[in-house]
Amino acid sequence: MSHSNISIFVPHKGCPNDCSFCNQRAISGQTVPATPKDVENAVKIAIEYNVNPKNTEIAFFGGSFTAIERDYMLSLLTAAKHFLDTYKFKGVRISTRPDCVNEDILLTLKNYGVTAIELGAQSMCDDVLIANRRGHTADDVRNASKLIKEYGFELGLQMMTGLYKSDFTKDEYTACEIIKLKPDTVRIYPTVVLKNTHLGDLQNKGEYIAPNAEASAPFCAKLLKLFEENNIKVIKLGLHSSETVESDMIGGAYHPAFRELCEGHIYLEKILEKIRSKDKNREYVIFVNKKVLSKAKGQQKRNEKALKNQGFRCIIKGKENLEEFEVEVADLI
Repeated sequence: MSHSNISIFVPHKGCPNDCSFCNQRAISGQTVPATPKDVENAVKIAIEYNVNPKNTEIAFFGGSFTAIERDYMLSLLTAAKHFLDTYKFKGVRISTRPDCVNEDILLTLKNYGVTAIELGAQSMCDDVLIANRRGHTADDVRNASKLIKEYGFELGLQMMTGLYKSDFTKDEYTACEIIKLKPDTVRIYPTVVLKNTHLGDLQNKGEYIAPNAEASAPFCAKLLKLFEENNIKVIKLGLHSSETVESDMIGGAYHPAFRELCEGHIYLEKILEKIRSKDKNREYVIFVNKKVLSKAKGQQKRNEKALKNQGFRCIIKGKENLEEFEVEVADLI
C-alpha cells in the first residue's frame, strides 16, 4: 500500500535565514501563507478523491515549521488534528530547521499528532553550511536528529548536492554522515540555481557553476544505491517539476524526471557488470522487471545507445518475477 501526503506549503514562514539557494515562490509556486482554511480545503479535496486516511499524512512543507509564530503554528496543527481525530489520518508530517528543534517543541508536536519530522540538513560540512548562509552547524543536525528519534518521531533528512563551496567528495561525506544518524527517509536535492538568490548572483559573477543534470545524475545514482543499501528509503530525488521552477531556473541540475535519469544510470551499470566480459561478436537479451523496462532502456533509449557504442548488440526486454535493479543476460537465439 503506497504512502501519500496532503501537502500544504508554508512558504518562507519562520525561516530566520535567507539561504543561498532559496526562492520559495519558485520552489513552492506560492507566496501567500497557508491558513487553517487552506488545510481544511486541502484535506476535504483529498477525501473527495478517496485518499486512504490510514496511509496518508497531512504534510506542512516549504518553510521552517517549528520557527513560525507559535499561535500561527498551533492554528495549522489544530486544523490538521481535527481530521486526524475524525477521519483517522496516519498523522502530520512537518519540515523544519535543525536549530529549531527542542524538547518543548517536540512535546507540543506530539500532542498535536505529528508523526514525522524532516530536517533540512543540506550538508554535513560546516564550511559549506557557512558559505550557503544556512545559519546552523552539522552538530545541530546530529543533536536534533538524536532528539527527534528519542521522542519517537519518524526522522527524515534532506541533503543537497553541488552547493557553493561543495563538491562530490564533500557531498558523499554528507551522505555517509547522514547514514550514521539512521534516518527513516532521505530526500536528495541536486542544486538548482534560481533567479533572485545568492547562488544566482554568484553564478552571474562567474564565481560559481552548479553541476548540471547530466553531471549530477551518475553521482546521485551512487547516493541512491548507498542509502538503499543501508535500508534508508529515498523518498525524493530531484526538485519537483513545476512551471515556476522551469521559468526561474538559470543553472544547476533540474530535470523533470531526475530520479528516472538516476535509476537509468544504475541499470546501465548493472547491465555492464553482467555483460562486460562477454563476447562482442554475439547478440544478447537483457531481462529486467517488465515494470521498469523504460528505466532500464534509459530516457530516449540512452542505455541501449550506450551499450551499442561500447560494441554490444543487445535487446532489453521485460520479464516477470525479477526484483528492482535485478538484471539477467541470455544469448539471443
